[in-house]
Amino acid sequence: MIDYLSSIPVVIMGLIASFVAGSATFLGAIPIIFFKRISQKLQDVMMGFGAGVMLAATSFSLIVPAIEAGGGGVLSALIVVSGMMLGGVFLYLSDKYSPHEHFIKGPEGANKKNLKRVWLFIIAITLHNFPEGLAVGVGFGGGNISNGLTLAIGIGLQNIPEGLVVAMALISEKYSLGKSLWISFLTGMVEPVGGLIGVGIVSISKPFLPWGLAFAAGAMLFVISDEIIPESHRKGFETEATFGVMIGFVIMMFLDVVL
Repeated sequence: MIDYLSSIPVVIMGLIASFVAGSATFLGAIPIIFFKRISQKLQDVMMGFGAGVMLAATSFSLIVPAIEAGGGGVLSALIVVSGMMLGGVFLYLSDKYSPHEHFIKGPEGANKKNLKRVWLFIIAITLHNFPEGLAVGVGFGGGNISNGLTLAIGIGLQNIPEGLVVAMALISEKYSLGKSLWISFLTGMVEPVGGLIGVGIVSISKPFLPWGLAFAAGAMLFVISDEIIPESHRKGFETEATFGVMIGFVIMMFLDVVL
C-alpha cells in the first residue's frame, strides 16, 4: 500500500490526508443525533484521550523526525528547539489576540462582544486545528509516507472527541442539530488549509523540513498544555482525564511503531 501511495504526488496526499483528518470532527459529532447529553466525566476522558494522542504524535511523529531531518547533532537540536519555540509563540500570540471561546472557562481575547458566540467557538477550534493540518502536510512533504499517515490517523483520532465536545457545547447553547453538525464539520476544514501550506513549503525546499516539523510540534504542544489538559481538569475528573491521556498516548505510540 505504501508503494502505491508513494506514486501519488505528495501535495495531493497531504491535502487528502489533512482533509480526512479534519473531517473526523464531523464523525465525532454524529452521536449527538442519538444522545443529546453526555456526562462531563466522559467528556473529560475523551478530551484527555485527544491530548494523549496529540502528545504522542508530537513526540514520535514530529520531534524525532525533525531531529533526524536536521542530521542530528547540536545544530539539529538547536533547529528543533528554535522551531518548537516559534510554534509555541505563534499559538500564544494567536490565542492572546484572537477572540475565542473556551469550552468551560468562557470567553477570552480581544473584542469579544463584537462576535457571536458561535464564531468564538469556530475561531477557538481553528486555532487548534491549523497546526494539526500543518503537521500532516509537513509529514507528507518530507517524503515519508508512513510518517504522514501516522500523523493523519492520530490527529483524526484526536478530532473525534473534539468534534463531539464542540457539538455538545453548541447543542447546550440551543443551536439546532443540523447547524451543530455543520459547524463541527467546518471547524475541521481549516486542517486541509494547514496541510496544503505545510506540504507546499516543505516540498519546495527540503531544508524547511526540520523547521516545519518542529514548528508544528511546538504549536501542538502549546495547545495540549494550555488548552486541552486544563479544560479536562476543571470539573473534578482529573484522574479520569489523566487515564484518558495515557490511553491516547499509548495507542498513538503503538500506531507510530506499527506504521
